Amino acid sequence: MSITLNPQAVAYARRLIQDGKLKNDQGHWGQHNPDSTRENAFLEKHEMEEYANWHLGLDMSKGADTKGRYHFPYGDFKTVHRDGLIAAKERAAQQGYKDVENAADELLELLEKEAK
Repeated sequence: MSITLNPQAVAYARRLIQDGKLKNDQGHWGQHNPDSTRENAFLEKHEMEEYANWHLGLDMSKGADTKGRYHFPYGDFKTVHRDGLIAAKERAAQQGYKDVENAADELLELLEKEAK
């Protein structure tokens, strides 16, 4: 599996942060990360392209119309979460996806700056 950076998601996250749609939470991403039920509910009302906006990584070997294509979520379909960006950054670093790691780090810095 080779994951590449999703520049559309990075731009979307940046806009959300600048618009104040953020949570500077200190919890664990597992508490905020949408589960399959919430993902499916989102997809019932939105296009897959909107779902893609919430994921910093793309697995181009998977179909564009499948959830399996999208990796490294950072928000809850409403707001960008600090703990989501931290989780994405850490997992990307562990798995060797430097471009995703760097993007998550830049977004994290922007979120922390905007949250003040």
